[in-house]
Amino acid sequence: MARADRPALTPAASGGPPSAGSARRAVEAVWRIESARIVGALARYTGDLDLAEDVAQEALAEALVTWAREGAPASPVGWLLATARRRAIDSFRRRSALDERYAMLAGQLAEGETSSGAAPPRDRSDELPWDPDRVDDDVLALMFVACHPVLSPEARVSLTLRAVGGLTSEEIARAFLVPVPTVQARITRAKKTIAAAKVPFELPPAEQRRERLGGVLSVLYVIFTEGSTATAGESLLRPDVAYEAVRLARMLAALLPDEPEVSGLLALFELTAARFPARTGPDGEAVLLADQDRRLWDRSAIRRGLAALDRASAGGRGLGPYGLQAAIAACHASASSVPETDWERVVLLYEALGRVAPSPVVELNRAVAIAMADGPQQALSIVDELVAADRLSGSYLLPSVRGELLARLGRTAEARAELGLAARLCRNTRERSVLLRKAAELA
Repeated sequence: MARADRPALTPAASGGPPSAGSARRAVEAVWRIESARIVGALARYTGDLDLAEDVAQEALAEALVTWAREGAPASPVGWLLATARRRAIDSFRRRSALDERYAMLAGQLAEGETSSGAAPPRDRSDELPWDPDRVDDDVLALMFVACHPVLSPEARVSLTLRAVGGLTSEEIARAFLVPVPTVQARITRAKKTIAAAKVPFELPPAEQRRERLGGVLSVLYVIFTEGSTATAGESLLRPDVAYEAVRLARMLAALLPDEPEVSGLLALFELTAARFPARTGPDGEAVLLADQDRRLWDRSAIRRGLAALDRASAGGRGLGPYGLQAAIAACHASASSVPETDWERVVLLYEALGRVAPSPVVELNRAVAIAMADGPQQALSIVDELVAADRLSGSYLLPSVRGELLARLGRTAEARAELGLAARLCRNTRERSVLLRKAAELA
């Protein structure tokens, strides 16, 4: 929802003040939409990501009280920024009246300073501009800082969801099925690491930006993957997590329209998320691709995904790893059924993906496509090579695929054993139920 469409807080019809509930809804709406821009602008202003987030949270708390009493201001974002800026000045003043950054934020002491203390800093509200030409850089810089290579992968994911996505520690913990203190510790360590490494809050130079963009994309990919197929728990999907990754990818694509892999990643997200409505049944059970009602697929998301894929292809540099995965997803999106899918093209795309981004998962998926295009025997040879090389050890994916191929070849007892092993390794209740059901049907 655009800022102009935000529901304004107004006094009740009876003439009474706005309610605390309506104030909370207004604050949550503004934060959900604008959190990255707010934190980004404050981080640029203070040069301290940790402080920027702290004063932003303080401003939100103050808004809950003030907006419930007086109604939302004409510019909610500007109000939050001005309030947070004052909190930042107070913080630096407490640290030291002579601190260099305090001098930058609060201005020079008045000439008429008395022995009772420093005069209040002059109003510098206009020095934290809400400039559309600058806020895009702020958001982009925030993404690059949150995904900085000095951080561990887990810390990058947590900090991105917190600083860029505006999610609480509780929401992140719930999404990844880890304790809240674990998430809080990761975020705290990440901020300390960034401060210790003296990571500047600014866009990296152009040559470094391209190098580090891959890290940003990989973080968004991890977030979306967890949302599209949860690694553990009672739910197959975590749509709120996946759609947050889609939102961030759209934001990144708008900021970097000339980067093909950004468009490729967005295309992959849109085309994959389009199938969400058909992937689970009424009780949350998993519905396999062959059994999905394709009329439930989100055609608007498919159109958006195909358009993003066209943009990724238009650069003339060829598709990267995310673009190739999006092209595979497009083959599924354009087919009326599993048998009607262009499996030969899918095989070729997986072969290309294996050359630019080789991994055992890509090889396993190529085997599945070959099984659909040419039969299970050749595919089983590829899977057996992965087994012999001890690749994907501990993953349920390998025995799951091997069990399917053995079943198609009539080797029922072996297939049951493989599917049983896959079920024991699988941590997601819904997927485990599918594997157990397949094994039982073979019995």
